[in-house]
Amino acid sequence: MLVQQTDVFLDAVDRACAEGRAGRTLLTPLGPTDQDVLAAYLLTHMLGHGYDLARGLRRPHMINEARVALCLPFLKTAMPRIAVASTLTARFTLRIRNGPAFGVSFIEGAVRVLSDPPENPDCTVLTEPVTFLLIALGRLGPWQAMARGGVLAWGRKPWRALRFPTLFDAP
Repeated sequence: MLVQQTDVFLDAVDRACAEGRAGRTLLTPLGPTDQDVLAAYLLTHMLGHGYDLARGLRRPHMINEARVALCLPFLKTAMPRIAVASTLTARFTLRIRNGPAFGVSFIEGAVRVLSDPPENPDCTVLTEPVTFLLIALGRLGPWQAMARGGVLAWGRKPWRALRFPTLFDAP
């Protein structure tokens, strides 16, 4: 069913491109977005529920490094939209092992996702890709991830890595 519905989605995107409607803004539960972010959202959603089903059935899950990379456009777009109220002022560098690095800054609670790491971050967090997505989806806590070696943190305030996931409330 997932493969069939993915094909339906991709056919719809192909039709939109052929009709000159590519790049238009679409309304989603998290607000307006473009087709690339919507595709990343759908994949993230399927991987999250697929992970739950796989665990329940004691089967291997489908999350891997390549799929996590495809989820990043959605995750970066969602972060400011799902941030919890906070007075925190901090700069984070998030690095995904074998993947990209980007920044997240909090200025009195306002969240900005930066395409590049910020200068002089308070905390740099290196995360294994599958661990990154499982934390983002609320399937794995930061203490568990660190205990398994899936997360390393350093910088002037490395303890902030433990707080980072709590700064967001995924719907």
